Amino acid sequence: MKTIRDFAAAKVEHRKIVMVTTYDTWSARLLAAAPVDCLLVGDSAMMVMHGERDTLGATIELMVMHTKAVVRGAPEKFIVTDMPFLAARKGPAHALDCAAQLLRAGAHAVKLEGIRGHADVVSHLVESGIPVMGHLGLLPQSVHTVGGYTVQGRDPAAAARVREEAAMLEAAGAFAVVLECIPQDLARQITATLKIPTIGIGAGVNCDGQVLVLHDMLGLNPEFNPRFARRFVEGAETIGKGLERYAAAVRSGKFPAAKESYS
Repeated sequence: MKTIRDFAAAKVEHRKIVMVTTYDTWSARLLAAAPVDCLLVGDSAMMVMHGERDTLGATIELMVMHTKAVVRGAPEKFIVTDMPFLAARKGPAHALDCAAQLLRAGAHAVKLEGIRGHADVVSHLVESGIPVMGHLGLLPQSVHTVGGYTVQGRDPAAAARVREEAAMLEAAGAFAVVLECIPQDLARQITATLKIPTIGIGAGVNCDGQVLVLHDMLGLNPEFNPRFARRFVEGAETIGKGLERYAAAVRSGKFPAAKESYS
C-alpha cells in the first residue's frame, strides 16, 4: 500500500502519480487490480452518482458511506476522501471531527478545497496526525462564487493568488495538492516551486500526477465532454451493446440456456 511518503518520493524521482476518483465497491474492485497509485472518494459523487447539479449536498454521513464502500472494494489502495462543503469553515474542532470520521471509515487522508480563511484548520489536522491533500484552482464547492465551472488563474493577479495559496498549503503541512482547471503554464510554475507533488485535472501535463473521474475516463456518460477529460474506452457504447444482446437473448428464448438453469 502507498503512503504519503510515496507521494514525496514520486516527486523526487520524477514518477507520475496516477489517481482515479471513484465512489463504490464494484468500481473499487476493478481499480484494486489496476496500476493506479491512489483512489479519491470525491464529493463529485453528488453529481456522478446522485444526479445533482453540484457537490454542495454532500454531507459527512454520505462521504463516510462512499468511503466505506470504496474501502471494501480496494482495501490495499491509498484512499483520499473529500471533506464536504463547509466542513473546514466551522473551526478546527468541527473539521477534526469530520476528518476523524473519514479516517475511521477507512480513508488514509482527506482533501480540502482552498486555503484562505482556514489555513489554521489544515495545520490543526496535520498536527493531529491526519494527512491533508489540498485543492486549488477551480473549487467545485465555491462554484457559485466564481460564476460556474470556469478556468481559474488566467490573469496575472489571479495566477499570483493561486501561487500564493499553493505556498500556503505547503507551509500548513499538506502532503500534495490538486490543481484543477488552471492554465498549464501556471501549473508548471507551481509544480516547479513546490516541494510537495501536484496532481492535475485540467492543468496540463507538467503536474506531478493526474486525476480523472472513473466514469469520465471509461466514457460512461457520453453527454459529459469537458475539455480536460479523455475517454480511454467507449464504455457507454460497450454496455449498450451488451444490453441489446441480453434483451435479444431473453426475447428469443435463448437465455437462460440449460447450462444456466437448475435441474
